Amino acid sequence: MLRIGLTGGLASGKSTVARLLADRGAVVFDADGIVRALYERDAEGARAARELFGESILNAEGGVDRSRIAERVFSDPAARHALEERIHPLVGREIARKFEEASAAGAAVAVSEASQLLEARTESRYDRVLLVIAPEAERVSRWEKKGGDAEDARRRIASQIAPPVAVDRASDVIVNDGTLEDLESKVDAVYREWVRK
Repeated sequence: MLRIGLTGGLASGKSTVARLLADRGAVVFDADGIVRALYERDAEGARAARELFGESILNAEGGVDRSRIAERVFSDPAARHALEERIHPLVGREIARKFEEASAAGAAVAVSEASQLLEARTESRYDRVLLVIAPEAERVSRWEKKGGDAEDARRRIASQIAPPVAVDRASDVIVNDGTLEDLESKVDAVYREWVRK
């Protein structure tokens, strides 16, 4: 089974690419979903976040308030790195388990959508890394259309790995700068190449 790491910066279109890959037969799972589960009340991630930042980052149910923790870590690189050191190994363990499940089920291609894949330097977990990039102005516009704040988008983008550096570390790159039909064609080409190999 081919293990793919799918990544890209904020509002680059990686979730759309993930959906298109699933439509083509890949088993796809989302590392952000794994983090959400880790941040639930009494889960390992919630305990780690509370130890690092105190009770103020918890919601009324005792889980991590994702907006509060995002505000904290995207404005403080040291806090972000401290959290990543605690959370990334937990996420990695769950990703490995999901790949094992997909392989046991007979999947030809399994994809882990992981926004922090390159920042965490976890490329070695995958056979190939697919990077989705898009122009920054387009990314900010997409974020705003989803109800986000432009300045928040720029701050998050600035905290992520720069696209030229990311491109050098990826196996495959999709530039998402056109229509949905354009993107579908690019995904088709990449997926066909994976299956052919």
